[in-house]
Amino acid sequence: MRMKPMTLFVLAFALIFSGISAQQVVWQPDVIKRLTPEWKGERYPDGRPKVPDALLERLKNCSFEEIQAYLGMHGYRNVFENFASLNENGWHIIHPDKVMTGRALTAQFMPLRPDFNNYVQAQAKEEGTHTPVTNYAPIIKLQEGDIYVADSYGKMEGGTLIGSNLGNAIANASKRGVIFNGSLRDYEGLEAIGENFNGWIRGYDPSGIQQMMTAWVNAPIRIGRVTILPGDAILAKKLGIVAIPPHLLLGSVLHSEYITLRDEFSFLCIKTKRFPYINEAFVVDHDVYEKAFNEWLDTQNLPMTRNELNSYLKEMEELRASSRKK
Repeated sequence: MRMKPMTLFVLAFALIFSGISAQQVVWQPDVIKRLTPEWKGERYPDGRPKVPDALLERLKNCSFEEIQAYLGMHGYRNVFENFASLNENGWHIIHPDKVMTGRALTAQFMPLRPDFNNYVQAQAKEEGTHTPVTNYAPIIKLQEGDIYVADSYGKMEGGTLIGSNLGNAIANASKRGVIFNGSLRDYEGLEAIGENFNGWIRGYDPSGIQQMMTAWVNAPIRIGRVTILPGDAILAKKLGIVAIPPHLLLGSVLHSEYITLRDEFSFLCIKTKRFPYINEAFVVDHDVYEKAFNEWLDTQNLPMTRNELNSYLKEMEELRASSRKK
């Protein structure tokens, strides 16, 4: 039986719009998986990549310079945000001498707009998210090893995303801390939580949160110069943060560890005058230097396995070969 043109139109219309869903408040696992397809490892139930704890521990000893260099080789340039008060409002760190690593759980806040907020509340209810959606919405999603990263557009007065109660809830759930493009309150109480909590923030204000709304959770956000995706590996130190795509974390760590080893050997050669050092270069045949370096490596307790080191060196050679062809 042949369908009428109007029937075909209605059917096509229905098929098109059956694939379109409303903008999500909490981005769902299948969306996050499509957002991070290059990650082939373990994931949280919410879809975020779950990079290994052991790599996050090694990441603590890595340098921003080498991580940024490695990510740049792979086309990722906007990965570092400086926290030394050089950009926008500057930054403050609750415990500046502590290094924090973890997996990003993201949230976007916006100035309150009633009609949009009504949509958020209704949509979240459809998604099965706990309602009403408030500044607590991202916190109930936290897993151990997560860093709560939120863009609250630098708001100070009335922009305080957490106080000491929520800070303790975050510390209990994630054992990490927060990175806020915004403010917090109850500073002394947050400072007293201890080793399970730290904060990289724009500032402090004693006011309570007001005229703000949660727009979405576990979606891409911006922190300063950096676009951060849910599940990114974060390294936060007293001079800034770097966001590492999960599929490039192992390479980033290995690159930093390897360059650190090369620097250590170079410093030793300079100190012992093993090779002449002129104009920031050793005056020695390349093969002789490399042989000496590799012999020295054999005497060291390496931070990586030999298989990891060999895979990294192979990758570097392939990148150099590719660069020479351009």
